[in-house]
Amino acid sequence: MKTINLIKLTAAGILTATLAMQAQAHRAWILPSSTVLSGDSPYVTFDAAISNTLFFPDHFAMNLDSVKAFGPNGEAVELLNPAKGKYRSTFDIQLKQEGTYKLATSGGGLRAIWEDEDGKRKMWPGRGQSAPDSDFATAVPKNANKLRVSRSYRRIETFVTLGAPTNEVFTPTNQGLEMVPLTHPNDLYAGEEATFKLLIDGKPAKGAKIEIIPDGVRYRDQQNEIKLTANEKGEFVVAWPTAGRYFLEAEYEDDQVAAPATKRSGSYAVTFEVLPM
Repeated sequence: MKTINLIKLTAAGILTATLAMQAQAHRAWILPSSTVLSGDSPYVTFDAAISNTLFFPDHFAMNLDSVKAFGPNGEAVELLNPAKGKYRSTFDIQLKQEGTYKLATSGGGLRAIWEDEDGKRKMWPGRGQSAPDSDFATAVPKNANKLRVSRSYRRIETFVTLGAPTNEVFTPTNQGLEMVPLTHPNDLYAGEEATFKLLIDGKPAKGAKIEIIPDGVRYRDQQNEIKLTANEKGEFVVAWPTAGRYFLEAEYEDDQVAAPATKRSGSYAVTFEVLPM
């Protein structure tokens, strides 16, 4: 009987772990070694990856070609010592000015899915690829079977601050899903609330779905996620339960889009560090 119970418990544990891993699948993140700094021109090292387990590189490295750094004055900052391994990419930046820096990668445009004459699924652009909208007319058959066309945009960010926080890097581009923090992202403390605003193409992303997950998923059975919904102003409030690093991901979808697309979607991800009081 003890053996049977042990087998059942083991099977249940394996199933729980498998489900947890599936729930965490393929999150893309940029993780700074420090988020709040002082001193004379310090350096920050960043890891960038797409992983199954949050903040643990186990799937593949992020391509650094599209990763950009912006200083407090909005000007580009050079990525130093860039390197790409099997499971993660790394780079440094030097903080020569006081204020808040933004690290970001983004992209998107028209995307189409259809079936060919043999019923095989076709996709344009290909997975992980991008293409100008002008190629749509020649790349996608005019009478494609089960054609679905969407306009999607994805953005991944993180922020670091030297000295006093500044806000210039939060100016929206009005393209895709973006976050405008009403509470500075490098001024977050356990036990306090923070307010953020989401925009879709420059307008409030009403009803956007938000999921926030604390670090340490690798060492626990549950994600301990916080799920929220943006209000009519696109705003939401987070009460940080503990200090640590957090991953926030937001999704938005509607049909307010020009032809040939019939769906507009946006995704946004950001890494935060919440400090103890």
